[in-house]
Amino acid sequence: MLLWVELALLLACIVVGARLGGMALGPVAGIGLVILVFAFGEPPGAPPGTVLGMILAVVTALALMQAAGGLDYVVELAEGLLRRNPKRITLVAPLVTYALIAASGTQHVIYALLPVIAEVARKAGVRPERPLSISVIAAQHGLIASPISAATVALAGVIAGSPVGVPQILLVTIPATLAGVLAGTLSVAFRGAELASDPAYQRALAEGKLTDASSTPRLEGANRRRAQLACGIFVAAILAVVLLGVFPELRPVFEHSVDGAVRADRIEMGRAIMIVMLAAGGALLVAVRADPEKALRGSIMKGGLTAVISILGVSWLGSSFFEGNQQAIVGGISAIVEAHPWVFAAGLFVLSILLFSQAATIVTLGPVAIALGLPASFLLAAYPAVNGNFFLPTYGTVLAAVSFDATGTTRIGGWLLNHSFMRPGLVATAVATAAATVLSRWLLPT
Repeated sequence: MLLWVELALLLACIVVGARLGGMALGPVAGIGLVILVFAFGEPPGAPPGTVLGMILAVVTALALMQAAGGLDYVVELAEGLLRRNPKRITLVAPLVTYALIAASGTQHVIYALLPVIAEVARKAGVRPERPLSISVIAAQHGLIASPISAATVALAGVIAGSPVGVPQILLVTIPATLAGVLAGTLSVAFRGAELASDPAYQRALAEGKLTDASSTPRLEGANRRRAQLACGIFVAAILAVVLLGVFPELRPVFEHSVDGAVRADRIEMGRAIMIVMLAAGGALLVAVRADPEKALRGSIMKGGLTAVISILGVSWLGSSFFEGNQQAIVGGISAIVEAHPWVFAAGLFVLSILLFSQAATIVTLGPVAIALGLPASFLLAAYPAVNGNFFLPTYGTVLAAVSFDATGTTRIGGWLLNHSFMRPGLVATAVATAAATVLSRWLLPT
């Protein structure tokens, strides 16, 4: 009974915070965290330090790029490409996101893309909710299609010793997830009112909260060259992140002491991203003379800090809830899978909602499938179902996308589950899982 009471508390905090809007999700979640820890005696969990650090580092570099005019230049270039068919960004954005995440092995590269997607869509007159919502989903699917992601490594470890290895995993997951992303894109391609007709957007314009997207002047002369250099520095940082993900041997190895023994470890990808992005911010300050005060006042920094505060509270609350009820949650799902192996995919989906991690979900339930004697091809067929992070609007990329959309079209609904990511998430995950099932039966040994 206590589990259900605590779950109701978690959902209530999310609903109230979403209705209050902006950064309210974080502080309202703090109320729930106080109740869970001090009243119910649950463990305090832990805030997602690496995620918050990556967001702050990326947002810092982006805000300085914006202060130097780089974001205006990116939007200007994108406008040129989209002028003939402005709705193209709804197709291009998720495919670019998918490719970058698959190459880098981490979803958090998307934090560098979300503000650009939002601004390009607004300037092109496209409802930002469309490309933003499916891009967040594409990031999740790109992660499980990546040969270097923690989720793929975890799956390969679970099925080690079977005829199915990383090449076979990619042979199934890449076409299956691409099919899911394309289906999800179609599901939102014409979603909602056009931006020019959206009442909330027009109200924000009338109140002076936003400027008309068509009113930004074209960069010229020295300002244009400065913006181009700023973009070059930021793109170089993105490429560096991708290379560090694709070729982990490029990441330095450091020695440290563990229980008196010297141990050598390679720097993890999250910290590598933070270091590269902070360095990019420093290069923007030194080489381009980006104005730090202007960066602090800009929309990128505002959206980034909103995302950080929201993620801090909600993710910490979710972590405390799961740690306090881990045995009941995992035990319940494991029992269902043992009785009905065909619901394994549903078990992956449900557990990923609670764990907020594809890799942790595979590590937790994968051994259950192997213990039940299910073949590796069966586990691979269900693999795309681990992308349930979007279901509750508490995951970092979801909250960041909402924060970066200044038009307010990307939102968390008043009833919690009627948020912008539900439709593309369900469609993409269902299609990808179905496609993986067909491909695994067709291509892989049983």
